[in-house]
Amino acid sequence: MCIDVVVFDLDGTLVDHEGAVVRALHDWLPRIGVAPDAVPPLVSTWFATEERHFASWRSGEISFAEQRRRRLRDVLPLIGRSVPDDAELDRIFEDFLHAYERGWRAFDDAIPCLDTLAAHDLRLAVLTNGTQTQQTEKLRRTGLDGYVERVFTAEGLGVAKPRPEVYLRVCAALGVEPSHTLHVGDHPDLDVRAPREVGLQVLHLDRHDTHLESPRISTLRDLPRLLDGQSKIAGTALN
Repeated sequence: MCIDVVVFDLDGTLVDHEGAVVRALHDWLPRIGVAPDAVPPLVSTWFATEERHFASWRSGEISFAEQRRRRLRDVLPLIGRSVPDDAELDRIFEDFLHAYERGWRAFDDAIPCLDTLAAHDLRLAVLTNGTQTQQTEKLRRTGLDGYVERVFTAEGLGVAKPRPEVYLRVCAALGVEPSHTLHVGDHPDLDVRAPREVGLQVLHLDRHDTHLESPRISTLRDLPRLLDGQSKIAGTALN
């Protein structure tokens, strides 16, 4: 196995996006009138609307701001709030966003993994579906920015995962062959199947042990040992 660069997904892989959202909702929703005991049932609804409308942005159907507004248009009526105009929706989402930013945390296995890989002179990068400013700031606030050579975003590249060209553009920008690039992430479609189809080596970070894809690991702590040839992972071997 020859790996020149490891490209990591960000949310759900290096940074606990789900945990940050849950913390934000428990902080923000009561401040806009939701009883604390009514927050937990709304969490799954929030994630469902996020997935649906973020996918529309990812495919280029709507703007980044509009996917945020559509999420609020779905959720606000459920908590007895009327849906205001776009300017007010943007202000309301900004309040949620501040709470979300306060909840950013790196997974506890992220820095040990990156530290070990960097010590072995492996080049590291991030490829994330998101905006350049937010995702770069997320890396900075979580202490991960110093480990990565480049941060590639859907906004910056003009194309989002799982479009095939996004992975090839990253490889070209880094000056590496796809076959010498390892893509690591938690989403089976975006981080495993799609990059594999264009020739990258892939590794599914299966934190919840759902056995969706192979090869896979359940913690980033296994990645340095894997690349060093000292451990095995579930499923087929990298090649």
